[in-house]
Amino acid sequence: MPTRPSKALETFPNPHPGRAYEIDITCPEFTSVCPITGQPDFATIRITYVPGPRCIELKSLKLYFWAYRDEGVFYENVTNLILDDLVAACDPVRMTVVGDFNVRGGIKTVVTARYQRSGE
Repeated sequence: MPTRPSKALETFPNPHPGRAYEIDITCPEFTSVCPITGQPDFATIRITYVPGPRCIELKSLKLYFWAYRDEGVFYENVTNLILDDLVAACDPVRMTVVGDFNVRGGIKTVVTARYQRSGE
């Protein structure tokens, strides 16, 4: 039986901590399942952030996303969980996570969650 991917997010030191620059990450193949019907959900997850002391390591992010493949979770919840986990891992100055979910049942849903460090 294969092991489930890890939800552990790895980071590395920001190579330019004195500069406010923006990082954009897109995952066009995010999958999870509806907690009510068990039907698969597909989305593009977009992350935009100004890093603080640490940056997100991309392989661990990929494995983190894969860990949701068999998890029943609502769109609104998963988008906010991703934001919370990423903020906890890298302490960004600001971050936006967009869950752009594919049409299902004739309805298109886009969820946007934002974080802004206090005093910034």
